[in-house]
Amino acid sequence: MKYAGLTTRIFVGMLIGIVFGLIMNNIPSGYVKDTLFLDGLLAVVGSGFIRLLMMLIVPVVFFSLACGTASLEDVRTLGRIGSKTVGFYLTTTAIAVTIALILANVISPGAGVDTSKILVSEPKISEQVPLVEVFLNILPQNVFNALSTGNMLQIIVFAIFIGLAVSVAGDKCGMIGKSFSQFNELFLTLTSMIMNLAPYGVFALVTRTFAKMGYSAMMPLAKYIFSVLLGLIIHAFFVYGGMLKVFTRLSILTFIKKVTPIITVIFSTASSLATLPVTLDVVEKRLGVSNRICSFTIPLGATVNMDGTAIMQGVASVFVAQLYGITLTTGAYLTIIVTATLASIGTVGIPGSGLIMLSMVLTSVGLPIEGIAMIMGIDRFLDMCRSVINIMGDVVCTLIIAKSENEFDQKVFDDVTISN
Repeated sequence: MKYAGLTTRIFVGMLIGIVFGLIMNNIPSGYVKDTLFLDGLLAVVGSGFIRLLMMLIVPVVFFSLACGTASLEDVRTLGRIGSKTVGFYLTTTAIAVTIALILANVISPGAGVDTSKILVSEPKISEQVPLVEVFLNILPQNVFNALSTGNMLQIIVFAIFIGLAVSVAGDKCGMIGKSFSQFNELFLTLTSMIMNLAPYGVFALVTRTFAKMGYSAMMPLAKYIFSVLLGLIIHAFFVYGGMLKVFTRLSILTFIKKVTPIITVIFSTASSLATLPVTLDVVEKRLGVSNRICSFTIPLGATVNMDGTAIMQGVASVFVAQLYGITLTTGAYLTIIVTATLASIGTVGIPGSGLIMLSMVLTSVGLPIEGIAMIMGIDRFLDMCRSVINIMGDVVCTLIIAKSENEFDQKVFDDVTISN
């Protein structure tokens, strides 16, 4: 089936999964529902699809990034692209946190909340990693360990160095560069093959999530959920949409149609890393960005750009402060903005990682991390929503940089035959 038909089937699978999951939530628990269906068939299909995507992450990122770097003229080009990318990610993340803090203070999501109705369990937060260690851990001590464990920042650094070495060596490493290009094409083709299973994987993942969560877990935290979702919407349409229009003059409607496969897959998986092979495939083949740009900006963004997570952290900080009756000062708000922005660098693009980094933000302003337990029950749903914003920031950044570097094919972007 054509990619256009696949996109529609993925979207339909997500919608049916939401409806079916909410219906399943109202069915009494039992062996057939829980053991055979939710934790049996759907768990195998959903988790199996994620595993297939995760299988591609390391080879896709390594070969794509190595090829992209090897094709650059010199180190100065890489430095220019890198500075633009990092600058974009840090700036939009700071804006995201600021939007979240303003909305949280206007809506007051923690005012009047009965904590007895939302406390589901004590939070289990792993030991925090100092920011100094986060930056040092970017450099791999053992590249084979980084590749086997999927340490994306270290893999990115290693791939960049390999690509630069191939570029500097020139004809001496011509065969290696050609082999990298062939491997890159191989794994992108494999990504397209696996995406044929996406409608079923998306349906299974979304059904399980909504069947286990339902309405009951959401109602006591309605204002908190509304605050986060409103922040995500504002950031998506006004910040990303505005920057896309101002810096690229591209059609926002066409952009949305083109990225539908990314949105549906990441909403169901809630993982920037799991969706990374799909994102690279869509950005290059459907949006018209050259491989040497998207192979750098997309993997880096999936690792360090977490605007959606930053919005959650900003709202959650005010929410926890209001729950415990703590007044935040202007200095505390500035600390939250800086800490949440820096914490995005250390947030791994996997489900639930935002809660781990939230403990660092809360600690930075003296708020009790026990407050995290109040939002754990509904975080999976919000994680799905904010992951969409995370990856959208990566794609918008990539388009802006590609246009500025003349590495963008307008004909591919405008081709309506691959738009929906």
